Amino acid sequence: MHDKILILDFGSQVTQLIARRVREAHVYCEIHPNDVSDEFIRSFGAKGIILSGSHASTYEDHELRAPQAVWDSGVPVLGICYGMQTMAVQLGGEVSWSDTREFGYAEVRAHGHTELLRGIQDFSTPEGHGMLKVWMSHGDKVTALPPGFKLMASTPSCPIAGMAHEDKRYYAVQFHPEVTHTVQGTELLNRFVRGICGCAGDWIMGNYIEEAVQRIREQVGDEEVILGLSGGVDSSVAAALIHRAIGDQLTCVFVDHGLLRLNEGDMVMDMFAGRLHAKVIRVDASELFLGQLAGVTDPERKRKIIGGLFVDVFKAEAEKLKAAGNGVKGATFLAQGTIYPDVVESGGTKTKKATTIKSHHNVGGLPEQLGLKLLEPLRELFKDEVRELGVALGLPHDMVYRHPFPGPGLGVRILGEVKPEYAKLLQRADAIFIEELRSTIDPHSGKSWYDLTSQAFTVFLPVKSVGVMGDGRTYDYVVALRAVQTSDFMTADWAELPYSLLKKVSGRIINEVRGINRVTYDVSSKPPATIEWE
Repeated sequence: MHDKILILDFGSQVTQLIARRVREAHVYCEIHPNDVSDEFIRSFGAKGIILSGSHASTYEDHELRAPQAVWDSGVPVLGICYGMQTMAVQLGGEVSWSDTREFGYAEVRAHGHTELLRGIQDFSTPEGHGMLKVWMSHGDKVTALPPGFKLMASTPSCPIAGMAHEDKRYYAVQFHPEVTHTVQGTELLNRFVRGICGCAGDWIMGNYIEEAVQRIREQVGDEEVILGLSGGVDSSVAAALIHRAIGDQLTCVFVDHGLLRLNEGDMVMDMFAGRLHAKVIRVDASELFLGQLAGVTDPERKRKIIGGLFVDVFKAEAEKLKAAGNGVKGATFLAQGTIYPDVVESGGTKTKKATTIKSHHNVGGLPEQLGLKLLEPLRELFKDEVRELGVALGLPHDMVYRHPFPGPGLGVRILGEVKPEYAKLLQRADAIFIEELRSTIDPHSGKSWYDLTSQAFTVFLPVKSVGVMGDGRTYDYVVALRAVQTSDFMTADWAELPYSLLKKVSGRIINEVRGINRVTYDVSSKPPATIEWE
């Protein structure tokens, strides 16, 4: 059993970042709603508890409190932002509305040499005060410490920006250590989970394989599993892990909808059927998908058509396999690449009390439609952990660390109607862009521009522009290049790619992809733009 941290979510948009930082310290943690029962907290077995931030106000929402078992558990507790405020109110302090709100960068003075902040600082003042560069986001503030607490941090507009009761090992900060803008945030969270809570730091993906394999074998037994292989990171790692566990009891169905990246279908087959020797059935459904998309221009309709057809094709193939008795007769499990953010965002935590932020295709009703049980071996992992696991399983680094690719594929990177000729042009143009990003090394970092960008792709614009090639006039299509840098995909900056790189990409696309005569570069950040165009 791993040491673990319990994170109680009060509705913050960045609670997942807390969990990611804890996992990066090699400590297992789970996010659960703040209103879990006392019994749940007692039985969870946490070595420490973290209370998240919230959009709410402590003195307005009297129901949004930590369960009493948090304070009775005897384990260290860390309150962050709202978590600090509810700690103060529940333990006898005071919180009030502030006429000076703090949103953004702040410099916090550390006080009292507490265990949490001991030796952690970004700089010191001429008077010798240790200072932290942090990110604030709050309107309310603690105005009176609870009994037994001492001041741990302050700013001019927030005199109590941190507090601690060291005998009980309760700590709280008004700023957000989980966001990258707080320079020492990772160090602070590491200090809490590893130092104060005493967690062993044994949550390591290379070691995780053995226990995951054992769990899959126990769950599946001698039964058969079907998996929809998309070629994306999550389904690929799930397939490799399940194949490691049960071998030929797994059959993968790879539905090629004709909107994948250039030669991606062949690469998927080479990897899984060729190198891993997994059973993979490839279904070329490109004519079906492209036929159903003809004349459709609305992005949401395109998404629904592609998602619905995928389910239909997969169901048909599953039924065919059962009827043929082709090794999966009587299959009882459907495997999916569901990961932890999908579970949290879909309100799928164990208590079912979390607010649903958005629905995810791989947490939906497909198992019920097929009459199969669900196998989700990645459902407790974040994306970065899935990638680490993939490398540990022997998947190629380039496959595992590829940039995100939308489920509908190029269907939402072709603006307006999706036509076969548009898809072919876009595949070739995008392949050139990615190839040049991979091969161009930034001299300052020594990394390729592909590794320096978080997501890069080409968008096909259904407009034509005039051009000149040789002595002739052309009237051909336009593509836009998009490359962004981000740590969490909630906000993103456009990547300042070298002009020489953009020049080379543009020249190659125009010269090598007949039908495109103009290349543009998207310099919009998120917000106000989104990363994808549709």
